Amino acid sequence: MTSDPTAPAGPALPHRLDGRVAVVTGAGSGIGRATALVLAAAGARVVCTDVDGAAAAATAGRIGPDAGATAAALDVSDRAGVFALLESVAAGHGRLDILCNIAGIIRTGRVVDVEEADLDAVLDVNFKGTFHACQCAARIMCAQGRGAIVNTASGAIDAATPEIMSYSVSKAAVVQLTRNLAAETGRYGVRVNAVAPGLVRTAMTARHYLLPDGSLDEAAREAAEKPLRRMSPLGLIGDPEDVAYAVHYLVSDAARFVTGQILRPNGGVAMPW
Repeated sequence: MTSDPTAPAGPALPHRLDGRVAVVTGAGSGIGRATALVLAAAGARVVCTDVDGAAAAATAGRIGPDAGATAAALDVSDRAGVFALLESVAAGHGRLDILCNIAGIIRTGRVVDVEEADLDAVLDVNFKGTFHACQCAARIMCAQGRGAIVNTASGAIDAATPEIMSYSVSKAAVVQLTRNLAAETGRYGVRVNAVAPGLVRTAMTARHYLLPDGSLDEAAREAAEKPLRRMSPLGLIGDPEDVAYAVHYLVSDAARFVTGQILRPNGGVAMPW
């Protein structure tokens, strides 16, 4: 199995990631945790990072040290910290093959009411955090002549949803960053793509259905999800693993002919050209 993305894909197991080094941000929960687990199952040595270092360590613990998983606390809005982490990984392993930018936050509010501090917080994590990691990883990967980056956009790029303007704008910016970086790095053997998930059951979405004691109000969640299932030709609400498998495809040799694309694991709710 070759790790050179410019070489012809072999006939056997193009989804395997044996020997490759992957960094996953936001790996402490949700889509990030699922992605770390899926990539590790495919053979990658995964560095799990999260602003919550204990959560990142818990994910790495689920993978196990025998699989080469490690963990680090990382605030992606801290440019110096991002560069230090990625450069350390590349130096320690002698390579950096995969970067998955999953970390993200959301702040709600109508356009006319959004506070600048909230806008800045969302852009700092969702867009600038992704940019910081992309910039550093692209330098490393271009120099080594190979690599795959997957950024996280959102179904919010395809619809104007009230009260999440900051989030939607940050994810639209991630899309254009992805395309520009793909155009610039392809000649060096680096592929850059993004996933734009639809509704997925994570802590970010579950916050809408919490009872005062912190437990989940299943009836409220079902009432909210039912009309959304009707919008999906598959009749489904996504799980984190559904997005993780899409990320896995994009970083593997199975996607060696894919760059600059936005893959939408969304149950068919949106089908843009």
